[in-house]
Amino acid sequence: MASTSDLRLDAEELRKLLALAERKRVKDLLTIELRKVETEITAHVEREAAAANQTSGTAPKPVSTKPRLPTVDIKNYAWDQSEKFMKIYATAPGVQDVPKEQITCNFTERSFNLRCSDVKGKNYTCEVVHLMEPISPQDSLFKVKTDMVLVMLKKKETGKTWPYVTVTEKKVKDKHKTPAMDKDADPNEGLMTMMKQMYEDGDDEMKRTIAKAWTESRGKQGPGDML
Repeated sequence: MASTSDLRLDAEELRKLLALAERKRVKDLLTIELRKVETEITAHVEREAAAANQTSGTAPKPVSTKPRLPTVDIKNYAWDQSEKFMKIYATAPGVQDVPKEQITCNFTERSFNLRCSDVKGKNYTCEVVHLMEPISPQDSLFKVKTDMVLVMLKKKETGKTWPYVTVTEKKVKDKHKTPAMDKDADPNEGLMTMMKQMYEDGDDEMKRTIAKAWTESRGKQGPGDML
C-alpha cells in the first residue's frame, strides 16, 4: 500500500500531465485517475488521525456504571475524656475490614471531620465543629476498632475537664435550664416572670403546655377573681 507522501507525489505528477495534455479523452482519463488518488489521500489522513488519537489517549473513556454509595452522617456518638484527650466513639459497622487508606480524619483547632469510604456499601462521615475547648490538631489521631472509629482529640490545655463536646451543646443545655426565682420579689410576680421566660425560651411542646396550663388556670377563676 502506497504511503500518504507517495500518493501526494502521484497526485502532483498527474496534475502536471493534465496541464500538458491536449486531447479530451486523455484529459478525462487523467482527471479520473487524479480523483482516485485524492480520495486515497483523504482516507490515509483520516486513518492516521484516528491512530494518533488512540496512541495519545484522547479516545473517549467508558462511563463508569458503579452505583453511588449512600452516605451515613454520624450525629449520635459516645464520648469520654482523660486529662490529655477528649475521646469520640463513631459507630461504623464493619469498618475494621476496609483498607486503611479508606479512612481519613482532618483536624483543626476547633473541629474534626472523619470519613470512612465504602464500608459494606456505605460511606460514613462524622463532622464536629465548634469544639468546647481548643485542641492540638498535629497531636490528635484516630484508631480503628471493631465496628467503630475512636477519634482522640488532644486537649490543648492538659487536665482541663470539658463539660460538653461542643459549645453548641452547652448553649442548648443552658437555654433549657429552669430560671431561678428572686426570693425578695412578690411570689406571683416571680412565677409570672419565670413562666414568661420559659415560654419564650421553650420549644413548641413547652409553649403548648404553658398555654394550656394558663388557660385552665384562668377558667377556674371566679368572677370576683377576674375583677
